[in-house]
Amino acid sequence: MTTLALQYEKTPPTADWQARVARAFSRAAPRYDALATAQQRIGEGLCQALPASTPSVLDVGCGTGYWTQRLAGRYPDADVIGVDIAPGMLAQAQQHPSRIDWRQGDAGALPVERASVGLIFSNLALQWCPDIDAVMQEFSRVLAPDGRAIFTTLLDGTLEEIAFAWRRPEALLAYKSPAHYRCAAEAAGLDIVQQEAHLERFYYPDMPAVMASIKGVGAQLSPPASRPALTRRDVQAAAARLETRRTPQGLPVSYRCLTLTLEQRPTSKQRPTPERLP
Repeated sequence: MTTLALQYEKTPPTADWQARVARAFSRAAPRYDALATAQQRIGEGLCQALPASTPSVLDVGCGTGYWTQRLAGRYPDADVIGVDIAPGMLAQAQQHPSRIDWRQGDAGALPVERASVGLIFSNLALQWCPDIDAVMQEFSRVLAPDGRAIFTTLLDGTLEEIAFAWRRPEALLAYKSPAHYRCAAEAAGLDIVQQEAHLERFYYPDMPAVMASIKGVGAQLSPPASRPALTRRDVQAAAARLETRRTPQGLPVSYRCLTLTLEQRPTSKQRPTPERLP
């Protein structure tokens, strides 16, 4: 049996963290949209916070461009940029002809000019960023005056059924708290317009479908070489434990989500931040 790692590691990110994340999502890119049911449904809720109009849109962690394309349709006169750290995701996005400007980059060092974006959109990407303070500084840097950022990210309790099944709670990401995001945003000069924490639960027919919903969208990193490989008995035991959580709808998988809407403060109150260009 090959070693199976859970979605995240509850340890400080290693020096190659971003490269590992990029590789994992690049591998998943060809099948991502077909398996990203949870990500798409959570994103639909985020769309309720979108403004009526904007001159420009930046989709941070755009992946295959599912939401970037939707944003381009919603704002036909806006300049639209999609940024993702995974080259495989961007290659998938570029297969569909569009007017979108695709750029490879990290949320903590955006390849976007200062004060050039009216709206930042990000759906379930920021939980992969080790330095939220840097991300919020970048959001503040690229937002135009009165520009807004709306995003969803994940909180503790996400995938708790998976941790229970595998008896590996330490394998889950050490999610940032809502207070961490608020403090980082305010320190960067962004005002909190709206905040909502909510639970989304999805149901699957069996253990393979549950794991496909996680592994198939790239949300699984290669485990350290020192971690022992799981045996067939380990897998069967995990499936049996998860079965104890079965409901009439199926096997549950929980996502605890945080949705934040931020607004750029007036220019007179901004703190200077270093410029980053493409």
